[in-house]
Amino acid sequence: MDEQPSSKTWGKPIKCRAAVSRQPGEPLVIEEITVAPPMAREVRIRIVCTSLCHSDVTFWKMKDYPAIFPRIFGHEAMGIVESVGEGVDEVTEGDSVIPFFMSDCGECIDCRSKKSNLCSNLPFKVSPYMHRHETSRFTDLKGEVLYHFLFVSSFSEYTVVDIAHVTKIDPSIPPNRECLLSCGVSTGVGAAWRTANVETGSTVAIFGLGSIGLAVAEGARLCGATKIIGVDLNPDKFEIGKKFGVTEFVNAGECGNKTVSQVINEITGGGADYCFECVGLASLVQEAYACCRKGWGKTIVVGVDKPGSKLSLSSFDVLHSGKTLMGSLFGGLKAKTDIPILLKRYLDKELQLDEFITHEVKFDDINKAFDLLIQGKSLRCVIWMDK
Repeated sequence: MDEQPSSKTWGKPIKCRAAVSRQPGEPLVIEEITVAPPMAREVRIRIVCTSLCHSDVTFWKMKDYPAIFPRIFGHEAMGIVESVGEGVDEVTEGDSVIPFFMSDCGECIDCRSKKSNLCSNLPFKVSPYMHRHETSRFTDLKGEVLYHFLFVSSFSEYTVVDIAHVTKIDPSIPPNRECLLSCGVSTGVGAAWRTANVETGSTVAIFGLGSIGLAVAEGARLCGATKIIGVDLNPDKFEIGKKFGVTEFVNAGECGNKTVSQVINEITGGGADYCFECVGLASLVQEAYACCRKGWGKTIVVGVDKPGSKLSLSSFDVLHSGKTLMGSLFGGLKAKTDIPILLKRYLDKELQLDEFITHEVKFDDINKAFDLLIQGKSLRCVIWMDK
C-alpha cells in the first residue's frame, strides 16, 4: 500500500488481553499479551466477537502432538482490520472481516478451479505458527512464545491472520451472526450445498445432530431435500432439528436388533441419496456408507476423527454398489466467494443463523462457554470481547 492509515498502533506491537491455554484441559487464563505487527501478506484484526467450536475443545483436551502449549485457541470470529502488512490490498484499516482456517489464496490451480477448495500454496495443516512465515505473532509479558491455532487464534482481543485466511464482509450484519460463518455453520451448509450438491426432492441422512449436523440439515433444506433423517443418541435433538428441516429421527440407541443403517434403508426404501457423518467416528462412516443408495448414493465425511483412525470397506461392495465416499473440509467452500453468498442468503431471510446461537457470554466468562459445550447445553456460544 502506498499510504499508511492513521492508526496510532500501525507497525507497533499491541498489548491486549487473551485467553491463554497453558495446560491441556485446564481453564483458560485471561492475561495480558503482546501481539506483533503483521508481516508481509498479513492482517492484524481487532476481534469483536468469537464463538466456540468443538475443534477448539478437542485440541484443548489433547495431550499429544499436534497439541502444543501455551496456545491461543479460537477460530470462529468476526473483527475489524487494525492494520495490514506489505502486499495486502484486499482489505484496509476499518474493514469488517471474517477470518477462516482454510486458505483461499486465489492464485494456485486449486483455488482457481471450481472443483476444489484445497489450496496448494498454503495447504491445510494444524500448525502452531503463521501459515506463510512459520513464526508466531504472540508473546506473553515474559517474552515466551504463545502458539497459534488453525491460523486464526480468535480468543484474543487482537490477532494476526494471513490475507489468504480473511474475507471482507458487509458491516451491516450483526457480528454475532457473521462469526458463525467462520467455521461451523459454513462447514455444515457447505457440505450439503457445495460438496454433495444435494438435489431438490432428495433424501438425506445425517449422523450426529450437533451444530455441524444441524448446519448440514439447514444446507439440505436450502437445497430442497424433502426427507431429512437425523440420527443421534439424544432424542431431544429431534425437536431442535425440526427448526433446521429435519423431518424424521432415528435414535441410534433404540434400534433393537437392527443396525442404524438397516433402519435407514427400510425408511428410505433402499438407502438415502446423501449420507453425512458429522461425529468423527470411522464406525459411523461405515454405517453411513451402508445406507446410502446403490448406484448414485453419496456418503460425505464431515466429522473429524482421531489421527490414525482407519476405515474398513469391502472392495467387492465398493465395486458393485456404485456409491461415492468423499470428504468435506470446510464444506468444500471457497471462503472469499462463498461466505459473502451465505451472508446474502441470511439477509434475504433464506439461511437461518439466529437459531444456532443458544448462549452469549463476556470474554471474562469464556470458560463458561467451554462448560456449556462440553455439557451438551449449547450449539454455539458467542463470546463478546468488549461487553
